[in-house]
Amino acid sequence: MPGQDFHTSFSVPQSAEEVFTAVTDPTRWWTGEIEGTATEVEDEFTYRYGDLHYSKQRVVELIPARRVVWKVLQSDLPGNGDPEEWTGTKITFEIAEDKGQTELRFSHQGLVPQFECFDACSSAWGFYINASLKRLITTGDGPSTPPWA
Repeated sequence: MPGQDFHTSFSVPQSAEEVFTAVTDPTRWWTGEIEGTATEVEDEFTYRYGDLHYSKQRVVELIPARRVVWKVLQSDLPGNGDPEEWTGTKITFEIAEDKGQTELRFSHQGLVPQFECFDACSSAWGFYINASLKRLITTGDGPSTPPWA
């Protein structure tokens, strides 16, 4: 259903270029194991967090300092009725400067309330975007410790 995808956003005083650089280096703001890169269109990377989450993403769009889109090629969320519910979804970062601030608008298109993982996944994205990524952008520090660790 339209409009039900997970969304969150924040604004920072850093430039759009700084925000873009941080977004395209998930090893600096996601916890867990990451293999691969996300700096060029067609790059692929995998993310694994213990036995709770596995996903493989491909960069499908990059507009420097403006937009990043990843498509989830594979997913495995053990314990869910459909452990592949992320497969085929898109993760989007929109970046815009306005009046000395840069806004990052995040959307996981296809992550909807009907998904079994919606609550847990939304909470995790809230942490990764609004705590870990924002912290990296504003302080240069690496990922925060997630509350579930």
